[in-house]
Amino acid sequence: MNGLSQALQLTHVSEDPKIPDDVWERFVRDSERDIRDSAPKEPSARAREVTERLRRQEARGELPEGWRTGPAWQQKKSRRGLWGVLGVTVAVVVAVVAVKPSLVPGDPFGGESSSGAVSSPLPQETAAPTAAPSAEASQIPTLDDPFAGSPAKRWADGAAGIAVPKAKAVSGRSQAKVEQALELTKKLLVESNLAPATLRGERPEAALDVLDPLQKDVRGLLETGLRKPDDKHDPLWMFSRFDPKKVRPVGDVVKTRGRMTFRAGEHASVAVHADYTFVYPVVQTNGSTEVTRTIIRRVLDVEISDPAKYQVTPGKLTVVNWDQDINNSACEVYDGYLHPSFSSAETTGPDPTGPTTDPYDRSKPLDAGRAEGCGTVSRV
Repeated sequence: MNGLSQALQLTHVSEDPKIPDDVWERFVRDSERDIRDSAPKEPSARAREVTERLRRQEARGELPEGWRTGPAWQQKKSRRGLWGVLGVTVAVVVAVVAVKPSLVPGDPFGGESSSGAVSSPLPQETAAPTAAPSAEASQIPTLDDPFAGSPAKRWADGAAGIAVPKAKAVSGRSQAKVEQALELTKKLLVESNLAPATLRGERPEAALDVLDPLQKDVRGLLETGLRKPDDKHDPLWMFSRFDPKKVRPVGDVVKTRGRMTFRAGEHASVAVHADYTFVYPVVQTNGSTEVTRTIIRRVLDVEISDPAKYQVTPGKLTVVNWDQDINNSACEVYDGYLHPSFSSAETTGPDPTGPTTDPYDRSKPLDAGRAEGCGTVSRV
């Protein structure tokens, strides 16, 4: 006997002890069948028989007071209505799951993604990983699923992956000053690597505005690189940019993973260290539907110093160090744009001659084992 029948029987015992057992049993069977049946056009013969019998018993005064008009009947109606609503809801959920099981949290069928990894997002990175992400099943990225076959599919979307740690005072630097440094660092990362205008190759004005104009070497290098790029003035050292005439992003999601830390720096400053990897799915603008990905890891050290003690601009960041590892972009091309490699297009720039590396491996320092020259990637 299912839970619905048991619930109805309990109602019979506790609320309607004067109803004859044979009448109630027929009512239970017919009610249960009614609930399960899908919108019958007319009552079944058995239902009509039970209804008529109850009507006659009511006319003879054989049913307890309140069977149709009192609290007992109202309670039964609300329970029947609840089961009806639940039935519709369950049906809708089942239909949605059949179309897209990933919409239901926790993977109710106990399955995994086609790549063999659970599709739930990864928690925020709080320390350096101990190894590279495991290999994914061989899946080709598409316009509908640009992160297929990539470990980044479980990474956070865009700015959500740049988690600012909770600020606290350090060595005489106030909590407010630490918080300001962290927020400015996040803004610089977002405007340099995630802002749609920056990705389209436009001038990253908001990112430049975060940098101290008094730090003329850094600002001068970037300004020159944006205006007239070459091998000594490359805007890609700070900004992620694609040539809009040749390449466009697929969708509006860039996958992001990394971490940010802070400490008391020199020069009465708050020092912030950021280490993030960005994954960009892109397609050519020539009508091809082939999707590939460019993966960039950036390490950035910045400070915000006390303007009362040093010649700095209040509320601006000073860049202490920057480094980057750009994967799946043409070698020795210095036009200020990233140039992803597509199997359906001719290669831009010289062939790579360096070692093969995994662009998703965040377990090693960026400069560990770095070789001169342009290498190859084990996966994109």
